[in-house]
Amino acid sequence: MPSKSKTDVESHQEHFHKKRSYLWKLFAVLCLLVMCFLVVLSYLGNERKLERRNSTISLDDYSRLQQVVYWDGPNRSITKLSMSTSPTHTTFIIENLKESYQTGEELFVTVYTKNFDNKSKNYGGDFFQAKLFCSKTKASVFGEVVDLLNGSYSVRFLLPWVGEAQVAVRLIHSSEAVQVLKHHRDTDSGKVFFNGYYEGPGPNKPRLSETVMCNVKWDKNGLESMGTGDCCCEYSDPRTGETWLCQRPKLLPCSALVYHSMGGYRNPLTNKEKMLMEQANKGINGDRSIIKIFQPHENETTDVKEKCRPGLHTPVPAGFYLNDVWTSFVCGTRHFTTQTTADCLKDKHIYMMGDSTIRQWFEFFVKTVPTLKQMNLHVPYQAGPLIAVDVENNIDLHWRAHGVPLRTLKTAFANLHYISNEIDDQAGGPHTVFIFNLGPHFTTYPLDFYTRRVLRIRKAVLALLQRAPDTTIIIKTINTGYKDIFGSDWYSLQLNRILHWAFQDVGVYILDVWQMTSCHYSEENIHPCPVIVKNEIDILLSFICPV
Repeated sequence: MPSKSKTDVESHQEHFHKKRSYLWKLFAVLCLLVMCFLVVLSYLGNERKLERRNSTISLDDYSRLQQVVYWDGPNRSITKLSMSTSPTHTTFIIENLKESYQTGEELFVTVYTKNFDNKSKNYGGDFFQAKLFCSKTKASVFGEVVDLLNGSYSVRFLLPWVGEAQVAVRLIHSSEAVQVLKHHRDTDSGKVFFNGYYEGPGPNKPRLSETVMCNVKWDKNGLESMGTGDCCCEYSDPRTGETWLCQRPKLLPCSALVYHSMGGYRNPLTNKEKMLMEQANKGINGDRSIIKIFQPHENETTDVKEKCRPGLHTPVPAGFYLNDVWTSFVCGTRHFTTQTTADCLKDKHIYMMGDSTIRQWFEFFVKTVPTLKQMNLHVPYQAGPLIAVDVENNIDLHWRAHGVPLRTLKTAFANLHYISNEIDDQAGGPHTVFIFNLGPHFTTYPLDFYTRRVLRIRKAVLALLQRAPDTTIIIKTINTGYKDIFGSDWYSLQLNRILHWAFQDVGVYILDVWQMTSCHYSEENIHPCPVIVKNEIDILLSFICPV
């Protein structure tokens, strides 16, 4: 067989290399396309995952939400209590204190944190609350605290009244205690548990009853300890997609669930964590100077003239107390008498739904309006439903607790409805007022769980406003009160931020009571005192009947 010439061999080799180079390029392009496809698929998968869990939330919105709830923390491992913020050694000063001020001016305070070794801290994350107050005139205003992320904090106060004032700053939780709160919210949601009561005929027809543990169905945060497989009865709501989980009773079927109640608490804190939490809600030392405030020569006023309407922003401060009367900076509110309260509610269907702090509003109306009579529906009062009617003024007033999770006395499980379902069942209209709140019973659960519930309510609100745009919808935020691992103010603040974020572009009223309870002189309680409730009602009625 004749041998090939050198030229033929070189030509063949050159052709082979070109072909191999082309195949490598083609392979690289195909790999790139596959990678792009996988990235897009992953993005869509994540978005669908967020959609399932948080009820239609885009990745951009989810990112913004993370910014809303972001909280700084220690930049090192905390190995002993002495490294944490000390309320005794932490101090505040008034910046550039003057002999006198005029109403409408601002006052600035700086807080400097130190640990128990009296050493300055260089990271943020402490949770402070601040107020300007005058005990003689029962005046107070909330201060805006800004974390400078270096161990110091700036506090801004507006000076809204004529007279005297002093600064007060409290350390609600150290940055180290906040990390304890965050850790146990994200890992130990089962520290609050509930009871499910099953009743029904047994094998020989006698009436049987069984009590089991129940909680939210969630695949993490310690709730997976409820069990897997055939361990439990699941109660899924077809409209919200939420599932309530109860351990399977030994003798009765899942369909025999009749009642629900609070079960109990499990304290998961270590000894070191308990000591960190014991430093909660401590006043800190600082400049106690008397601040003198005068009226400007131009006789300017801090009164807000804007008419109350949906969608208004809540400023800081949102208002102030003087002689125990709240003046709002949100919109032009007024103060209602018994008669003007009845006049405002006339021809209204008022539906309230939420927890016991909104039940306080129901109780206020029943007590204040003589012609409003409460009916006995033969249900446990703590969870409702409750109803009061005024035939003379054509008023019907309703309150019922929101759906599970709910820390309550034993009540019929069937009476616990989800807020979004109640809104979906409303026709709405100019005579309908729907008021709700959501918060204190959700403080031990992950933020994703609360966000999902809130966004489902948002969807229902948007649908109601679309079919009946003249419906009045009012949202009450969470007030201050709790300072422990089961219901801290820090938890509540995080939930309030989510609530504002979710409804900021929706045509609803947001009645922010956080500042009203934080700066008042009364002893803090999750159920505000009558003075605060009366001021909340004045804002509520100003929303319903704006001037």
